[in-house]
Amino acid sequence: MRLDGFGLMVKNMSEMIRFYREVLGFEIKEKEDATHVYLIKDNTLFMLYGREDFEKMTGKRYEYIGKGLNGHFEIALYVDTFEEVDKVYEEAVSKGAVPVFEPSTEPWGQRTCYIADPEDNLIEIGSFNRPFERQTFGV
Repeated sequence: MRLDGFGLMVKNMSEMIRFYREVLGFEIKEKEDATHVYLIKDNTLFMLYGREDFEKMTGKRYEYIGKGLNGHFEIALYVDTFEEVDKVYEEAVSKGAVPVFEPSTEPWGQRTCYIADPEDNLIEIGSFNRPFERQTFGV
């Protein structure tokens, strides 16, 4: 078994499609009235599911976070340089991302920051100031 990807259950599909396409540059080809989105980003499957559609499909009711930032998980995006962390953060915020934590260089050598999407899911943008490699993370 191997990790294939991850998904978000979304309340407002059109708003989330616009955010991930226009603010973060994900290549999403589905129309904004889609019930689900399957996207491959850097060899990882990223899915958006409409909450009501998913509940109808599975025949179950789910609980969703209320108001405020979703502290259950984060989506992590890597860039190659510290300068890119700052640039991507500023661009994302200027396009409507919610600023959560401004870029900061941490004691473990990573420059990182956090934004949130329109449904308050945390997105980390980080770098160890070198191109991405599994060794970057001690794996």
